[in-house]
Amino acid sequence: MEILKILIGEFNNKEVESYSLRNSKGFGINVLNYGGIITDVLVPDKNGIIENVVMKYKDINVYKENPSYYGALIGRTSGRIADGEVTVNNTTLKLNKNYGVNQGHGGDIGFSKKFLNAKTSANESEAYVEFDYLSPSGEEGYPGNLELKVRYTITEENELKISYRAISDEDTLVNLTNHSYFNLSGNCKDNILNHHLYIDSDFLVELNENSVPTGNIIEIGGTPFDFTNPKTIGRDINEEDYQLEIGQGYDHCWILNSGNDVKMRLYHKDSGRQMDVYTNQNGVVLYTQNFPDEELLDCNKKPNRRDAIAIETQSPPIGRDNVFAKYSLLKKGEEYSKETIYKFSTIK
Repeated sequence: MEILKILIGEFNNKEVESYSLRNSKGFGINVLNYGGIITDVLVPDKNGIIENVVMKYKDINVYKENPSYYGALIGRTSGRIADGEVTVNNTTLKLNKNYGVNQGHGGDIGFSKKFLNAKTSANESEAYVEFDYLSPSGEEGYPGNLELKVRYTITEENELKISYRAISDEDTLVNLTNHSYFNLSGNCKDNILNHHLYIDSDFLVELNENSVPTGNIIEIGGTPFDFTNPKTIGRDINEEDYQLEIGQGYDHCWILNSGNDVKMRLYHKDSGRQMDVYTNQNGVVLYTQNFPDEELLDCNKKPNRRDAIAIETQSPPIGRDNVFAKYSLLKKGEEYSKETIYKFSTIK
């Protein structure tokens, strides 16, 4: 196992460092101390060719604002909060509305725009970089001093593990995720419409016209949202369906079934790459890049709709009247502990 730290730039007179983790097969990641941003997940295809399977900006300086949240750590809360309001202990928190009429992805300056402290370790079987950050009480409107640790681990089995730990000195809201956009074709050669997807889920969180939860849970058997039998992402994405119209594609939270089995499987036939996702989160938001930004990618093109899919394991976002807020509530002194594993393999 190998870890390298490389200085790649400066934001606000602070050094932006990239941590490069590699196993003996060449599999690995590059991740920044700014926003915990994963810029690269380097995975061999069926012929042994190693390529990046996540979306990456060409200019490192674009990551300062990161308009599409590529690869970023999202917090304190991921997803939208309806009208920027939520009640904790009979106190209504009025959060800024950086997502239209809602708050999104932790606010104006969420964890995706924070410098994090780093430590690293490696042995024969795994290597990790662990970031920590103290989010002061009142930051972006959230109560409680929150101590955060997020660890990115790679293994000799070509796994990427992201582990989250957090503790607060007041009751608060925490719902952490990573916002990497995956495309298993490698170096964004293909879009994701012909990727096959499996999701271990029978229920979807219904959204209103502002893309926040209504509180209803939809049974998805036989609908365009049913991936219990693997199918291509593009097969049903243009079907007439009100929920698809709201997001202009998939931009929804699936409720994951319980158990330790594979929760999602993404497969790209031409490259032979397969990614199995395991998690102890109770939901996953999938986003099919319905509204790409205009920034140049590392593969020397601008992104198009459906070029990649964000796989955000998390609790359901918060709707009006505190809908689903209980899943994001972290009590004083209790530990928030979540983990997601992305296991890569090839099928010839």
